[in-house]
Amino acid sequence: MNTPANHAASALDAADELLIDAEAGSLPPPQATPVRGAAGRFLLGASLVLIAFNLRPVFSSASALLPEIRSELGLSALGASLLTTLPVVCLGAFSPLAPRLAQRLGTERTLLGVLLLLALGTGLRGLSSVPLLFIGTALAGACIAVGNVLLPGLVKRDFAGRAALMTGFYTMALCAGAASAAGLTLPIEHALGGSLEGALAVWALPALIVSLLWLPEVLRSGRQARRNGFHVKGLWRDRLAWQVTLFMGLQSALAYCVFGWLVPILRERGLDGVTAGAIVSLSVMVQAASCLIVPHIAVRGRDQRLINASLCGVAVTALLGLLFAPLSTVWLWAVLQGIGQGGLIAAAMTTIVLRSRDPDVAAHLSGMAQCVGYLLAAIGPLIVGLIRGWTGSFSWCAALFVALGLGAAINGWKAGRAVEINVHAAEKDG
Repeated sequence: MNTPANHAASALDAADELLIDAEAGSLPPPQATPVRGAAGRFLLGASLVLIAFNLRPVFSSASALLPEIRSELGLSALGASLLTTLPVVCLGAFSPLAPRLAQRLGTERTLLGVLLLLALGTGLRGLSSVPLLFIGTALAGACIAVGNVLLPGLVKRDFAGRAALMTGFYTMALCAGAASAAGLTLPIEHALGGSLEGALAVWALPALIVSLLWLPEVLRSGRQARRNGFHVKGLWRDRLAWQVTLFMGLQSALAYCVFGWLVPILRERGLDGVTAGAIVSLSVMVQAASCLIVPHIAVRGRDQRLINASLCGVAVTALLGLLFAPLSTVWLWAVLQGIGQGGLIAAAMTTIVLRSRDPDVAAHLSGMAQCVGYLLAAIGPLIVGLIRGWTGSFSWCAALFVALGLGAAINGWKAGRAVEINVHAAEKDG
């Protein structure tokens, strides 16, 4: 294994952009972007940011209304757990399909399909049917998985000179979507006269509107050409690759526990739904700021062991505070949780960059980390719901949060060593 210290400058750029998309080595090559005026580039950039906004409300909108969903639809504790877990499972299960769809249809067309099907899946959740609630959630989760993979590549292609700036907007939009759904879903339900169905389905409207904004871009684009791509031998047998993957997965499990269950946890502690949603919104927006800062800190150290482990400690300690500390302090704990959790997301992505010897290894490591990591992350919200059902309280979730944080810290410490994964990428034949 070689130390990457002599690549610090390029690593900083890569970590700053955070644009490692799963299986990027098998995506079609970026084509030259037609010359645009200032208005055209602004519309393109705004469209990409608005697409990113739509990739998170499915998670936090259902969480904000989970008590109402259970009471009105007769959903059991196990059913509630599966509902919060299902979209996370889809993130891991469907992300490998994105490159194939892009190769067959073109990236722009695929993203238009993502937006339309995302709107359909979100709308299905508002039809007062438990089967359609789960079908719509799964469909939306699959669309989000594909969008997660493809959108960063478009940012790289069309804004190469301003990738860091666009990535900042992209990250902020992801967090803004989650925060908006967490904070606004319950007020929307009240404004609609207590309509649970309307409050769930209303989040289909932003996706439909953005699909109309994206349509001119689809009409401008041609179908992208295929290419052979790359394969990486030995990645799935490499110990360091698994440590990176487990770090990604375990910190993601903590993140989706927050998305799926923090509003119900705070409501059970005695806060009203609107206040609980606002607290989660604040935490998620702080995550966005932390995402932008942590990579710059991480790449300047000798290695990333200490920052990876420390962020795990901050995130878990803050979750324990949200579980047990006096309610007068929950806003402070929410800010700390946002710092820790947002920093962990950025640190995990930065670790993928720094542990890879070239972009193609990084792309395949990202594919491994996202596919396995999201499937592992789905266990977190599932177990939270099961604990609530078995014990009648969220208090014992503290043990789960500590276990997940400890596992993430151990693997983050090992993945943070200043070494590279000892595998190479080779172009496929044919």
